[in-house]
Amino acid sequence: MKRSRWMRGMGLGFLLLLAACQAVGTPASPPLAATPSREAQPSASAAGLPMPIQVAAQGSGSPVEALEQQLEAIYQQANPSVVHIRVRSGQGVFQQESTGSGFVYDSQGHIVTNHHVVEGASAIVVTFADGTESPARIVGADPDSDLAVIQVDVPAAQLHPATLGDSGSVRPGQLAIAIGNPFGLEGTMTVGIISAVGRVIRPGSRPFSIPNMIQTDAPINPGNSGGPLLDRQGRVIGVNTLIFSQSGVSSGVGFAIPIDTVQRVVPELIAHGRYDHPWLGISGFSVTPLAAKALGLPAEHGALILEVDPRGPAAQAGLRGGTQPARYEGETIVLGGDLIVAIDGQPVRQMEDLIAYLEEKRRPGDEVVLSILRDGKAQEVRVRLAPRPSTSS
Repeated sequence: MKRSRWMRGMGLGFLLLLAACQAVGTPASPPLAATPSREAQPSASAAGLPMPIQVAAQGSGSPVEALEQQLEAIYQQANPSVVHIRVRSGQGVFQQESTGSGFVYDSQGHIVTNHHVVEGASAIVVTFADGTESPARIVGADPDSDLAVIQVDVPAAQLHPATLGDSGSVRPGQLAIAIGNPFGLEGTMTVGIISAVGRVIRPGSRPFSIPNMIQTDAPINPGNSGGPLLDRQGRVIGVNTLIFSQSGVSSGVGFAIPIDTVQRVVPELIAHGRYDHPWLGISGFSVTPLAAKALGLPAEHGALILEVDPRGPAAQAGLRGGTQPARYEGETIVLGGDLIVAIDGQPVRQMEDLIAYLEEKRRPGDEVVLSILRDGKAQEVRVRLAPRPSTSS
């Protein structure tokens, strides 16, 4: 399949991705109800976060036995943090029930999940690993990062906050473990590896992309959405969100939102109910040496501006989009726009570099310096970023 280098509205549109949220309801199904909470034993996490599991040392047992022991320990530590989320949406005969996953974020009852799991919810019920059920409310949600925070009213002693890791240290080939509720099967654990890092993916019909997503071959299926992706020490390194599939079930290509993104967005959702993303206001094309040669561009790498949103900061700063349609690899590319080659001194080799830098390093109101090529001449343009305009779900 030919990969498009179009980046529309700072989004990547060449993948057909399925959100892993399993619909299980029927029209006019009975209301959701939480059963009375069963008493749970206090955990170490009530006094503090659990410690990461240490890698098992090889003794007289086989490497397979050592791996099994490691995975068992990870499950025992992490599964109490994972929850099953049932959502009722719609009204009357159009009511529908769906299910997803999430994990306990803190001892105040905050639970992290995907926005698409709880989108449009009229009722939410959370089931913990010990069978305790509790209604939940939405505290905050961010469609563009596909993250949401819900909250339950449960004693802190019964909560098991997950141990969070560092997605910046994740590398291909490392162990990857998913725990969630595929097809409503609670507490399901699957194992694979990190297949790739740094993927820039645009979920479904969303206009904006999520940078630095983690790709894994750990089986992820409908119902896993919002659940944790863990490392070999049982730490959360990502939130399982999307799969690439032509059948609707796992094909070994799943994607998780990196935990570093979660730790940037979730505190804002808890405090303010929303997260403001920085906005430049362009769409662009990732330049390669072959594209540069075929289209007569002045550099072999960079982000070629195709369109400039007239409402956005880029337009106010005088950045230019293209005006001359040209064909390249079966697509129409509008030439003549500015070619961005660096931002704040950091090289921009493709649109993904620009997206990731803005999302991870800058906030609305920050000023950035774009190094551009215009009519073959180098220039620097200062742009003050604005909050990204809201988009309908």
